Amino acid sequence: MAQNALARERLFALRETIAKLEGKPAPALAAAEREALASGKAARQAVERNGRGLHLPFGVAPLDEAMEGGLPLDAIIEFRAALSRDAGAASGLAMAVAARLQKREADAGRLLPLLWIGDAVGTLEAGRPYAPGLLDFGLNPERFLHAAPRKLDEALWLAETAVESAAFLAVVFEVRGNPAHFGLTESRRLILRTRAARRPLFVVRQAGEEEASSAAFRLHVESAPSGLRPLPDRSKLSGSIGNPIFRLTLEKSRNPAPLSFLLEWNPHEREFLPVAEPGFARPPGEQSAHSGAQLSAPANGSHRSQAMGALLAFERAS
Repeated sequence: MAQNALARERLFALRETIAKLEGKPAPALAAAEREALASGKAARQAVERNGRGLHLPFGVAPLDEAMEGGLPLDAIIEFRAALSRDAGAASGLAMAVAARLQKREADAGRLLPLLWIGDAVGTLEAGRPYAPGLLDFGLNPERFLHAAPRKLDEALWLAETAVESAAFLAVVFEVRGNPAHFGLTESRRLILRTRAARRPLFVVRQAGEEEASSAAFRLHVESAPSGLRPLPDRSKLSGSIGNPIFRLTLEKSRNPAPLSFLLEWNPHEREFLPVAEPGFARPPGEQSAHSGAQLSAPANGSHRSQAMGALLAFERAS
């Protein structure tokens, strides 16, 4: 089936070239997308008949309802961090989703590995996966493969080949920013392969802006304040740090407006838990308050330093 998808892609490219030579307004790529949607629908129906789920639910009812059942497993899902400081949050949420998928497939007797393709520039900024940390986070390091291509073109080729092979539980493609060589055209090629192989591709975008893509969902991920670690008697351990909490915003979905959720990841049970919005939390994208001047006065200039803002008092420094 993966070979059929490659043959269709070549046919679509030929149609596109002929359409341009004939000056026809209707591009062949639109026909390609319609045919891919039709073949993807047929594949989904066949899989449903075989009893295998096509969605991975988060286990949080409002979020799963907004995503029409959860994350589709034959599509591209993008986890986007707008700032470099949230790159770990985007990677962490992708790993949590992969761990949840790994557990479900292992319970069904399917032990396929997970492939993580790291971007060279992104690795310098955010580091690479660490095996003991993966284990603590709920992933099985024995079924975790990491690749580090030197160039983006090589990483993109590897992602396409890995998805097409259907040999991996999922493929994670890490990319930094919005490179010119990975745009809408490349994502269209990838979506054909994911639908043919019925395997998901998770795109982890570090410090990137929103852009057009063939992703079924784009999730804007930020880190959120963690609570105290719970004890067996349901009390809280003072001064401790509990499970990681993510602020997830559905940027691209069928919902008319972005929806935001706070999710706690339990690595032992490999499940997400909804978290109530704290009173001090800020809306997504809003900058935190600053109690002082942004810039100091110049050493040898006539300009004065900026006026101080409103002073904020806290019970403790951190």
